[in-house]
Amino acid sequence: MKVLLLGSGGREHALAWKLAQSPRLSRLLVGPGNPGTARWGTNVPLQADSPEAVVSLARRERVDLVVVGPEAPLVAGVADALAQVDIPCFGPVAAAARIEGSKAFAKEVMEEAGVPTAAFRVFTDAAQAEAYAVAQGRIVVKADGLAAGKGVIVAPDAKAAREAVRAVAQMGQAGQQMVLEELLEGEEVSLMALCDGERYVLLPLSQDHKRVGEGDTGPNTGGMGAYCPAPFLTPQELAKVGEQVIAPTLAVLKKRGTPLRGVLYAGLMLTASGPKVLEFNARFGDPETQVLMMQVDEDLLPLLDACARGTLEPRPLKQFPGASVGVVLAAEGYPEAPKKGQRIEGLEAVPSNAPVFLAGVAKQDGALVTAGGRVLTVCARGDSLATARERALTAADAVRFEGKHFRRDIGARGLRARP
Repeated sequence: MKVLLLGSGGREHALAWKLAQSPRLSRLLVGPGNPGTARWGTNVPLQADSPEAVVSLARRERVDLVVVGPEAPLVAGVADALAQVDIPCFGPVAAAARIEGSKAFAKEVMEEAGVPTAAFRVFTDAAQAEAYAVAQGRIVVKADGLAAGKGVIVAPDAKAAREAVRAVAQMGQAGQQMVLEELLEGEEVSLMALCDGERYVLLPLSQDHKRVGEGDTGPNTGGMGAYCPAPFLTPQELAKVGEQVIAPTLAVLKKRGTPLRGVLYAGLMLTASGPKVLEFNARFGDPETQVLMMQVDEDLLPLLDACARGTLEPRPLKQFPGASVGVVLAAEGYPEAPKKGQRIEGLEAVPSNAPVFLAGVAKQDGALVTAGGRVLTVCARGDSLATARERALTAADAVRFEGKHFRRDIGARGLRARP
């Protein structure tokens, strides 16, 4: 099969790495890709969120499958355009991708599907939202639209609630409508399912670390690291979440005439009264994908192809024993104002059992330099979570660039839950 992978981040580097291991792959194109994906496929200049450009390239290269990494191409309608020319796409049509593109729409679907979630209200008037938020005190304020992973603010008191509403209101189009919901307590985890519009296969439960500082301090980021499997649900409990969350959501989207073929990502809070959905995404998470690709012990390509064609066979996924950990190395100033252009060194010193997935990286005069906030993710697998963490942190120490910072507590919550 000839595959076109869309995107340019660490998630796409990990997907390229995994797809390149498939005996069914004849050629991998990555558009636009990054210096890391170039090792596993051929980077092609492409505006990934332009349906016309993607269709043109896919037809010219006669690709058999398009795999969409980030959310922007999905919301822009890339999958819709590919469907019109009968090119299979792993990634939902725009109407289904609204489950990520609009928090209010996601809540509407959850209500219809009977999915457990936090109590909420939707506002289009910032003054009314502010008054409600202050009255509630402890609350979560969410921009309705896409905000690059930074559109959610947790407010522990009335003062913070007022500031959160004002901050979201300044997020341009994404913040014109906002969702205010109750603040749930518990472990936050990520459950992703490969879906063909009706059937699904669950990926291992993972846990992202969103705040920039250790001990979950500082501002939210796109994610500072992840590990899997997260030890907070038994296999039986995980299967039950699939039945209570994934299955009814897919059923509602199918009933609406917009089946979701791709990834349904449920951000869950494991509360005292059971798992509740915080948000849905319509694509692989980043940095969770990096560790998921390390942990999946089978060929990914036929699974993605079956999802795109509506022929997925529901079954347990084969996993490697032990655990995988990914540590994000971030640029100086991230997340507010990351510095770019810092030379990256030490990659050759990283052990071969600790893959490095590049994200905010560019080539300059033959050298790799920082080109974004989250520069790269160092991953490692071990026969235990503790071993995987140790290997990932050792590898993270080997990579050098000015202003590098990362969290040393990735996976610590998992260790406390189950040493």
